[in-house]
Amino acid sequence: MKAAVYRSFSGPIKIEDVPHPTAPASGVVIKVMATGVCRSDWHGWKGHDSDIVDHGLPFVPGHEVSGIIVEVGNDVTKFQLGDRVAVPFILSCGQCSMCSAHNRPTICEKQEQPGFSMYGSYAEYLALPRADRNLSIIPDSVSFIEAAALGCRFTTAFRAVVQQGGVASHTTVAIFGCGGLGLSCVMIAAAYGAKQIIAIDVSDLALEKAKEVGATDV
Repeated sequence: MKAAVYRSFSGPIKIEDVPHPTAPASGVVIKVMATGVCRSDWHGWKGHDSDIVDHGLPFVPGHEVSGIIVEVGNDVTKFQLGDRVAVPFILSCGQCSMCSAHNRPTICEKQEQPGFSMYGSYAEYLALPRADRNLSIIPDSVSFIEAAALGCRFTTAFRAVVQQGGVASHTTVAIFGCGGLGLSCVMIAAAYGAKQIIAIDVSDLALEKAKEVGATDV
């Protein structure tokens, strides 16, 4: 299959032929239908991420992804061929203390991450472990492009606003910066019924978008 590969940190990223992945027992292989570009991909390419350093080069980046299941591992029970799925960028284990005792899967102690601890989504196909626990079916009303945005910035925003911030109906939330992550924070705060959502940005266009998705004040 074709994939975007770099063979040195900060080096060129080239389209190369790499082996087609196979599904782990707990996982699936998806045909990548959409994938995003994140600042974390840049950090990984620069050599700033220890997981990629530990994995070693060459490497295929990419972690904001959605796709269609084309292969299913023997232990998978919740998914089948042809399912449209969204993928969180942290594939949690469900067994460590953060997952089981504290309900904090985004800081799983044994997390796997496409594009960091394993080859990522800048490829035609992607193998993903722990499918039953982590993947989600994409509703027909949601596009692959929209779904690819959910697994990284919405996961990050959820941890900030809900798990750390404790947003509730009586709270006021101030969000500094209304790019992709900030707007995700606005939407999650609105979904949890925050009393006041203050969006702060130097861009009038960003503030207009923040109002569209739930900000009460800009």
